[in-house]
Amino acid sequence: MLIKICGLTRQGDVDAAVKLGAGFCGFIFHPHSPRFISPEAAGELESGSMLRVGVFVTQDAKEILRIMDQARLDLAQLHGMQSIECAKEVGAERVIRVIWPDRYAHRALLYNEVQKYAGSCAYYLFDAGSSGGGSGQRLPWQDLYGLKREHPFFLAGGLKAENVGQAIISCDPEGVDFNSGIEDGPGLKNSLKMRAAIEAALNAGSHQEKKS
Repeated sequence: MLIKICGLTRQGDVDAAVKLGAGFCGFIFHPHSPRFISPEAAGELESGSMLRVGVFVTQDAKEILRIMDQARLDLAQLHGMQSIECAKEVGAERVIRVIWPDRYAHRALLYNEVQKYAGSCAYYLFDAGSSGGGSGQRLPWQDLYGLKREHPFFLAGGLKAENVGQAIISCDPEGVDFNSGIEDGPGLKNSLKMRAAIEAALNAGSHQEKKS
């Protein structure tokens, strides 16, 4: 089970994520987000063996690449309406493409959207709502079960210790993305909530692997 902790702003929270076994750490570079961090500040945070992910909403490829270099990022999470051409310029192997399933009235339309981006990303991230992120809303997880796709997907949207196990059982994602569900406030992670959420996710993930 891939574990991503997003919206990080403090070294102590990054250290806790490393210690607890998260594989991905996310930094939000959208100025209007309450979890915004500057590229300079993100670049100063040490993240051990975790892959470093930047969340981009309005930036174009040139700006994304500049920030990726400045913040020492491994992956770019395209959380806006960036084009396929933008993703390819960043490098498909370095892109997490965000998709909002709630935008699509029928599963076939969601499948078409997933297929459209198959050649321009390495991962998908399915988020709750119809735009933005970090709202604490949750997806109808069961609607994602068995969705055909070319790449692994992260599940996001209001995940925490109390519900992540059911989310994993319901839609069988390769990864989960924790953000607002493990916070005391925007960008302020709670290490106990983080520990409980990660342990619940890994436990549920191990049960899914035994079933498959």
